[in-house]
Amino acid sequence: MVQNGGRNGDDGFEGRDICLIDGANLVDSETYARYRVCHLCGFHYSISARERIDSLIDPDTFHEINRSVTSTDPLSFSSRGSYKQRIFNDQKRTGLTEAVVTGTCDIGGCPAMLIVLDFGFMGGTMGCVVGEKVALAFEHAGKKKLPVIAIITSGGARIQEGVLSLMQMAKTSMATTQFGKKGLPFIAVLANPATGQTYASFGSLADIIVAEPGAIVGLSSLRAIKQSMEDNLPDNANTSEAHLHNGLIDGVVKRSTLRTLLSVVLDNLGPQYQLTPSDRSAGRVIEPQQAEAWNTVQLARHKSRPTSTDYISRIFSNFVELRGDRSHGDDSAIICGFGQLAAQTLVVIGQRSGKTCEGDSGGIRPEGFRKASRAVALAQKFSLPLITLIDTVGADVSLRSEEHGLGDALACLMADMGTVETPSISVVIGEGGSEGALSLGVADRVLMMENAIYTVISPEGAAELMFQDDTRVEEAADFLKLTAQDCRDYGIIDRIIQEPSGGAHEDPEEASRQLRRVLLQELADLQEVSKRKMLRNRYKKFREMGKYSSHFRTAVSREANALKGYVGTRMRKLARRQPDLPEDDFDLP
Repeated sequence: MVQNGGRNGDDGFEGRDICLIDGANLVDSETYARYRVCHLCGFHYSISARERIDSLIDPDTFHEINRSVTSTDPLSFSSRGSYKQRIFNDQKRTGLTEAVVTGTCDIGGCPAMLIVLDFGFMGGTMGCVVGEKVALAFEHAGKKKLPVIAIITSGGARIQEGVLSLMQMAKTSMATTQFGKKGLPFIAVLANPATGQTYASFGSLADIIVAEPGAIVGLSSLRAIKQSMEDNLPDNANTSEAHLHNGLIDGVVKRSTLRTLLSVVLDNLGPQYQLTPSDRSAGRVIEPQQAEAWNTVQLARHKSRPTSTDYISRIFSNFVELRGDRSHGDDSAIICGFGQLAAQTLVVIGQRSGKTCEGDSGGIRPEGFRKASRAVALAQKFSLPLITLIDTVGADVSLRSEEHGLGDALACLMADMGTVETPSISVVIGEGGSEGALSLGVADRVLMMENAIYTVISPEGAAELMFQDDTRVEEAADFLKLTAQDCRDYGIIDRIIQEPSGGAHEDPEEASRQLRRVLLQELADLQEVSKRKMLRNRYKKFREMGKYSSHFRTAVSREANALKGYVGTRMRKLARRQPDLPEDDFDLP
């Protein structure tokens, strides 16, 4: 682990002529001069807190706060005079009073509170002064309604301050939690290293967590982990890349692109615009004709049909993806994040149909459902409308998924969708398969693309169960009543979205335009409804699913007549083959 590499001067970091990793000449490297990153191997060297601030903020916008905060009697925590001397030496060398710098600034024109730790000062460890300045920064940000960005580069604990240093974890965690209740965003950036008490307290409580490439991340240092193991450490152990793979952070971001990412996130989560009825697009609703079920199934599964990713890229601007369930892993079958539609920020969750990794069923794993619950919770916290795009064969029904809490993850996501206190719209864009689809289909408005399907079981599975004959899939598809028209007739969905002639795959741009137009209309309508009425209507909507109402009775009667005709036809065919049977045996009521 390299812990130096900053510019020459009083910041405490030494500049380098040669890269320690690949031996590249850094003297004439613009990338190294600007970001302290090797232009060949991409290794991120440590930089000081002041340099980090300069690399992120709009020029001349940083105003430091609480610079003079000091402990009342730091020597009482240690009888060793060397601690006082080391503090004095680090202050003189870095120009800092302690290991953290806090202050307000603008990033991309968006105001924010910055908390920046400096590894060059006592290893960035969190003593009483650091804990106090962090807590004060969160409190100040809460009062001024500012988002918080924390740049964490820290290792271990401030053991010279004993158990009072330990208590700073509780102090900063509680300050972060109180800040979170105000509905303001907190973003953490983990640099190299990001370990110890700061990581395991406020650093892990952020709404969005990203890390620099190759950063050592975790509660324990690599040395401590090595001492606890008999075998050698695996490659990339406790790195930012390993944390991303295990679903613990949202992304690995290069230092050169960090400012852009932060400005986009702050813009998305800043002061919100709201659609009004005047934003509704004009145009009459075109009623699609009833389609053959099996033909619709084939269109819904077409290999070129637009996916959630396609619609997100075409409809939502400034989309920032969130990764991982913060518990076990990440599932690429779910994509979620923040985006903007007509200048209003929303939370978008999309399902990506098909196999996501070798050996899986193509269904959604528990990690995917928990990641979606994370996104729903953020929509709740920031009072953002929620849009879900449904396209899945269903939940992954493997033993691994069951052992990782599949049923619990599904139930929790449906409960979260049902109770979230923001407007929600679900759109079935392709294959809406069973519980996996329903998990994101509990919404104020449920829409379907014209050639999408929504079903409790696949036609192939239904043919096997109903007829013990997998060649009768077309017949099974008819029985399942899975088309958009069928779902609307039964009150499962609220509206059908027109597709281009031949299906959405024939003109993805036009399909996206139609979806965007309808989303704007529905959002404008929903945002006129009070929160209390919205929740009441949502509950009533799903409470009455399948209830024997006049609407449901009409649909059932229509299907009963169709079934009667089907059975009558079959019986007459049978009578022609066996003319000696009594005719009365084929009378139907």
